[in-house]
Amino acid sequence: MTQQPDWYTRGRRHVWLPYTQMQTVRPPLPVTSAKGVRLTLADGRELVDGISSWWATVHGYRHPHIEAAIQRQLETLPHVMLGGLAHEQAYILAERLAAMLPGDLNHVFYSDSGSVAVEVAMKMAAQFWLNQGQRRVKFLCFRGGYHGDTFATMSVCDPDEGMHSLFKGALLEQLVVDLPRNPAQEAALGELLDRHRGELAGIIVEPLVQGAGGMVFHDAFTLQALRRLADAHDLLLIFDEIFVGLARLGDDMFACRIAGVQPDIVTLSKALTGGTLPLAATIASARIYEGFLSDDPLHALMHGPTYMGNAMGCAAANASLDLFEQEPRLEQSRTIGRQLERLLAPARDLSGVRDVRVRGAIGVIQLDGTAPADLLSAACIARGVWLRPFRDILYTTPPLITNEADITQIATVMVEAVTEWSNETRG
Repeated sequence: MTQQPDWYTRGRRHVWLPYTQMQTVRPPLPVTSAKGVRLTLADGRELVDGISSWWATVHGYRHPHIEAAIQRQLETLPHVMLGGLAHEQAYILAERLAAMLPGDLNHVFYSDSGSVAVEVAMKMAAQFWLNQGQRRVKFLCFRGGYHGDTFATMSVCDPDEGMHSLFKGALLEQLVVDLPRNPAQEAALGELLDRHRGELAGIIVEPLVQGAGGMVFHDAFTLQALRRLADAHDLLLIFDEIFVGLARLGDDMFACRIAGVQPDIVTLSKALTGGTLPLAATIASARIYEGFLSDDPLHALMHGPTYMGNAMGCAAANASLDLFEQEPRLEQSRTIGRQLERLLAPARDLSGVRDVRVRGAIGVIQLDGTAPADLLSAACIARGVWLRPFRDILYTTPPLITNEADITQIATVMVEAVTEWSNETRG
């Protein structure tokens, strides 16, 4: 076995890893540096990162424009609380996000992670009604959905198939249904909402792609139906764009714009800073914002993460938005999608493969049972690609700067790894 770095050997027994059974886990790979789309391991190997460090490093690692912006901010104002104080980067970023999003989604509340951004969105929606004297604190959410790991967000994830099923019964009970995909299902959902009138604050959905719940795709009809249902039943509509927002789907910067639907609240994180620093935003419409304006101090949104609007994070996000404006990320996303469509197609003929699907710069091979995640991951690593399968899914969400040769390598490795598994287990 290759000699591991001293920091790794000494620290490994103290680090509790995410989504990991620590008793049986294979040792994680020590990374010593990253550049572009490549991770360099302590033993000198290089891996092409096929999942953008959980979908965040859309511009690749160590983009000089983002690094320079962070360095400048570090030298002047690394952080200052937003309670009673203001700084340039947070205010510029809020104005830019408001200009990018449709309609009157103009009011930006910062936090430091995607889960917290969704918590804030849920809190906004519930308090919007509480401020009007209505106790409407539950949400309509969807099977296959995933919105984070904090306590409230767990309650709006898939309660049975998701990673938080262990907590079923311990969380606030929500109204969980299938996504409406046709007029008949929309009508049936409308009847269900009639029966729950007065108790629901809103509807929360991952627009166009449900990510960590299984990389499940739906079309614009679903989102348009949810907007109609929200309007008909006086519900607030929340789009969780933490995964799909900021060019991942290729057709536009945001899924809400692709679908032609304006939600009442949008959440963003991950690609917001290009995967450099933690930052998230919950953006509300004028109606939501005005629902908190009052002479009563208790009508204020009582939330405030210590590092909300962190100056270096906002500087990184502004630099990231510069790159979306200056470099062809949407076209790159579409190009990646076309290549993945072609290169992943052979997997459809493999025994044990249920589905192969691509949307923008997302490529998925779905197996007909729980994926042997460790074996598939090891097979990909041996071929020079970092992928992290989950459940029955082997997928790629590469940095949007990934070139044709590296996409070819990623897709080829995915098909080869599944072929190897199929031959070994299916004969």
